[in-house]
Amino acid sequence: MDWLSLPPLTALRSFAALAETGSVSAAGEALNVSHAAISQQIKTLEGHMGLSLVDRAGRSLTLTPEGRQLAEALSSGFGGIARTIEALTGADAGRALQISTTPSFAAHWLMPRLAAFRQAHPGTDIMIDPTPQMATLEPGGIDIAIRHGSGDWPGLDAHLLFKSPIVAVAAPGLVEGKDISEPADLVGLPWLQEYGTNESSDWLRSQGVTADREGGLTQVPGNLLLDGLRNGYGVAVTVHEWVCRDIAAGRLLELFREKEGAGYYIVSRRGPLRPRAKAFANWLRREARNAARDLPQE
Repeated sequence: MDWLSLPPLTALRSFAALAETGSVSAAGEALNVSHAAISQQIKTLEGHMGLSLVDRAGRSLTLTPEGRQLAEALSSGFGGIARTIEALTGADAGRALQISTTPSFAAHWLMPRLAAFRQAHPGTDIMIDPTPQMATLEPGGIDIAIRHGSGDWPGLDAHLLFKSPIVAVAAPGLVEGKDISEPADLVGLPWLQEYGTNESSDWLRSQGVTADREGGLTQVPGNLLLDGLRNGYGVAVTVHEWVCRDIAAGRLLELFREKEGAGYYIVSRRGPLRPRAKAFANWLRREARNAARDLPQE
């Protein structure tokens, strides 16, 4: 629909206020106009749309199904406009910094280093959302997502933090005496997988392995995956960064390695970051450079 054909903004705002407050009088108070003005704007909106949006048959006003649908759309639309204006004008400068990342990245990389950022920015409140799902990035919500992949997230800005390919690993005792020459040889072994992901299934499928895993699959939180691997509870597909020291020390064996181009990226909405988010992104890059110098040489 062309925006020029939309109903008058005043009528839409009046209806949104009615839906939010539940009465004409309360909507008028919220918008600082008379209840008669609200009623007139609602009638104007219904006339423009050719729909009944309010059921006036009872003692109190209720929304029709079409009215409820429009109310939900207006709540989302006006809320998004308000968040965008806050972001553009700096009104959200004091809002907590919101970071979304995978549980594994949070446990193994971010949390051990976070005290350094807090020390450098003591007045910044931080909210970390550890989830295997890619969060929706919108004004007033998540500022930065840290995700593993190839850097291709349409409509978003992605800047490489560090490269780290996907590897299949297991404890030496789990594969001792077994001929593991191709991914299909792993289906008879037990598997571990981070809860909420499909990493092992996706990886096996990408390797052309469609046979069922005979050894079964155990899903665990990301912060427990390494313990399970070290104790020989299963094979796992994970990021090389999290297991490189165990591989170097002989606690784990690297069985197979995926493409080298993958890595962790700082992902954000297009456009400039607000100051707190920009400071956090710069700090992430410095920490990644420092960490790269400490990695074991292969």
